[in-house]
Amino acid sequence: MKTSVKYKVIYRHREKYGISEMCRFFDVSRSGYYDYVKRMDIPARDLPLAEQIRVCQVECRSTYGYRRVHIWLERNGLHCNPKTVLRVMNKYHLLSVIRRKRYVKYGEWLHRYPNLLNRNFIAERPNQKWVTDISYIRTGQGFLYLSVIRDLYDNSIVAYKTGSEQNINLVLNTIKDAKRKERVTAELQLHSDQGFQYTSKAYFKLTQQYGIIPSMSRRGNPYDNALAENFFSILKTECIYRAKITTFAEARRLIDDYIYFYNHQRIQTKTKLTPLELRRQYVA
Repeated sequence: MKTSVKYKVIYRHREKYGISEMCRFFDVSRSGYYDYVKRMDIPARDLPLAEQIRVCQVECRSTYGYRRVHIWLERNGLHCNPKTVLRVMNKYHLLSVIRRKRYVKYGEWLHRYPNLLNRNFIAERPNQKWVTDISYIRTGQGFLYLSVIRDLYDNSIVAYKTGSEQNINLVLNTIKDAKRKERVTAELQLHSDQGFQYTSKAYFKLTQQYGIIPSMSRRGNPYDNALAENFFSILKTECIYRAKITTFAEARRLIDDYIYFYNHQRIQTKTKLTPLELRRQYVA
């Protein structure tokens, strides 16, 4: 994993874990991390968005929560992650003044799974350990969501799906596509975070139907699903950030082209092989 990716993971989880502890885990220096944060220039980058949110809250009399603010921003041509909107609203004290609703916790009725992966990223054969996650690609039409399954044996992308909504079907269709392509054996683990898609009843039923053993990170733990996040970082750095994407169709073409390149042509420094070359060696 690149040092810059490690710094991003540390920064993202800085409020939940100690900086020193995460730096030791990722084997990076604290001084290097703080230099990285300084270069990010976060305050300057957040200010334009904060000003737009301030305009929105004046217009709506400070009644909008971050979801409605996100919609307002998109209507005004500013596309950003809803989580970023919430973070900036918290940071600049731009939250709604309306009393928040009280929600009943339904966690006890959702499916939770033990952390079988537990940071052991070594797989002895294909289709023994998969990791899965969802990320987003910013386009001129809004966010395109990308769901992937990555095999830890050779780091290949076994299956992927895109959609304009981050919903349960996006995850289920990714698993179904992987099942069509690969021979799923009795001991296949599928590791995820605790996103609502992975704790859903539909996810539970599908994994049971396919004989897949779900594994799940502990809440707020940035380490166990790092290799799924690592692929998104590679994709965005080597492909997505190099283009100005205006449509969903354009984003899908770029993703299709890059994942083919990644699986078939991109040499991995550790093995000196492409992912599918390593996979074919095992089969042979």
